[in-house]
Amino acid sequence: MSELVEENEETVSIDLEEYIYDQISERIIQRFKGHKMENLVEEVLKAKGFTTYRSPEGADQGVDILAASNTLGFGDPKICVQIKTADSPLDRPILDQLIGTMSNYSADFGLLVSWSGFKSSVTKEIPKQFFKVRLWDSKTIIQQIFENYEKLSDDIKKEIPIKRVWMLDSEVE
Repeated sequence: MSELVEENEETVSIDLEEYIYDQISERIIQRFKGHKMENLVEEVLKAKGFTTYRSPEGADQGVDILAASNTLGFGDPKICVQIKTADSPLDRPILDQLIGTMSNYSADFGLLVSWSGFKSSVTKEIPKQFFKVRLWDSKTIIQQIFENYEKLSDDIKKEIPIKRVWMLDSEVE
């Protein structure tokens, strides 16, 4: 009987974690779909210590945000960020476009953000682009929000009002 209870508790905790991510994910995409997602990603980058420049709304020539370390943004690394909130995973041409844009802007690295994830044509390139490009999907964005929440602006905290909750980790005995 006790084995049955343990199995049920483990299932509940996994479902609870997934439920929480789903709830936060829904809130974020409702509030930050389209150009507003650039604001959210920019706020996360600022919270991580980067100085940023965000392209005005409209044609951005393949770059949504430029980010660099140091107060004035003259430090390394220099990062080009491309952000997409389409309902389908991103395909390889967007990754190739970002890599070309990195060269045009003399960026050291690229960050490709896709709320809906990436097709296998993109994920297959991860080993080849490991030292140049990072990919953020919705789960990674949420993780970054969790890690940097205290440093995010009050406006973002109003849009995504979350709190830390501690619970036992059912995977550790």
